[in-house]
Amino acid sequence: MATKSRYQAPALKKGLEILELLAAASAPLTMSDISVALERSISEIFRMLQVLEEHRYIVRSEEGYRLTNRLFALSMGQPPVRDLVSTAIPVMEGLARRIGQSCHLAVVSGAEMVVIAGVDSPGLSGFAVRVGYRRPLHRSASGRILLAFQSPAARAAMLEDVRATGDAVDLPALTAQLDAIIAEGGGTSPSPVLTGIIDLSVPVLSLNVARAALTIPFVDGPGARVGLDESQGALRDAAEAIADQLAPVLRDATPRPYEDEEKELDA
Repeated sequence: MATKSRYQAPALKKGLEILELLAAASAPLTMSDISVALERSISEIFRMLQVLEEHRYIVRSEEGYRLTNRLFALSMGQPPVRDLVSTAIPVMEGLARRIGQSCHLAVVSGAEMVVIAGVDSPGLSGFAVRVGYRRPLHRSASGRILLAFQSPAARAAMLEDVRATGDAVDLPALTAQLDAIIAEGGGTSPSPVLTGIIDLSVPVLSLNVARAALTIPFVDGPGARVGLDESQGALRDAAEAIADQLAPVLRDATPRPYEDEEKELDA
């Protein structure tokens, strides 16, 4: 039996319900769509939509309402993400120059992976993934890397998040994929979005856990400065360089053993 929350904030609850609904929607939703989905009156929804739009969390078009990237921008301002991006970008720029391909960095966001940084190909042609792009964890190269390099408990929790969305998961097949990725130290797979692109993806590891996935959407042809194998090697080097540079930051942010007890004794 679900327990009732001790504190009630009806207006806040309605606003959060709207944001979560729009985040899960694949297309803009009208006021009527939102009212029906949340089982709330038009008058309730109207006031909330007005406030959310005024604060730029949502935007309205002829098709309906959709989220802006304001929430994403706020989350990007958090120190752990900011440190990751600021550390990764120079390395990623060097990687793009070396191989003549674009690259992007993704992290876990609920049941999805989300791209938090990207560097375009330095040549005249190439394929780049925009910052903020999302895709279910098990349906992308970056997402499978993020799933593979986790503790068993963390992976199980992430898969439970995926199943909660209603997206079908062939668990035995996915587990075999993830085991192969771990054995190889990374993944290589055809792009699920565009023909002719091969996604090369490796983890940025911290204590043997993937903090992020670094991916090259490899496009073969005259613009490619190096081949697939050399690109894979360069990608691994870049991921290791990012992880090495992040190590002092992570170490400084991790409490030392008995740190709390030492503080209590000093007091």
